[in-house]
Amino acid sequence: MAQKRKRRGLSFYEEKKKIKPGFWKEVFSYIFYLFMVTLIAFVLVLVFGMRVSTIGVSMEPTLAHGQEVLINRMSYILFKPECGDIIAFKPNGNEKSHYYIKRVIAGPGETVQIIGGQIYVNEKPLEKYSYDRIETAGLAATPYLLGENEFFVLGDNRNNSEDSRSGNIGAVQRDDIVGRVWFCFAKDNIAMGFVK
Repeated sequence: MAQKRKRRGLSFYEEKKKIKPGFWKEVFSYIFYLFMVTLIAFVLVLVFGMRVSTIGVSMEPTLAHGQEVLINRMSYILFKPECGDIIAFKPNGNEKSHYYIKRVIAGPGETVQIIGGQIYVNEKPLEKYSYDRIETAGLAATPYLLGENEFFVLGDNRNNSEDSRSGNIGAVQRDDIVGRVWFCFAKDNIAMGFVK
């Protein structure tokens, strides 16, 4: 039997490197995971991460002027705003306006009135929040009945807030609500955390 002789010495031919079959699978796996992480991050920012700065002192002591908050834009697609929620909205749907941030006091079908500095919702005093006595009742000086998709909002700094009592804002339409404020960043004496 003849044995194959191995050549020794110089060779001008290089052996082609073979790519292992699992190499491309691993590359596509990394690309897929990178795509999924990017997609999830994008969705989370879209849903929970709209960042807005408060303007003015109307939400003190809860939020300070210039304090940045995160808005959940998806929260009101399935559920309606609840009494006590802090919302961001464009007044009268004005896209050129800055975002207003206020607290929901009453919702569709409810009646709001301010008598003697006290808020009444459906003729019952709103004792859930203890703020300064209201000096100006504005539109709520007489019973204010909210329509089907309307919400009555007030700033926590009741006597220094442009809100649903003002004629140029009035009741906020559900379609004008951008989302619920759920997180605030630290500023002045207000710590970073979830908004209540």
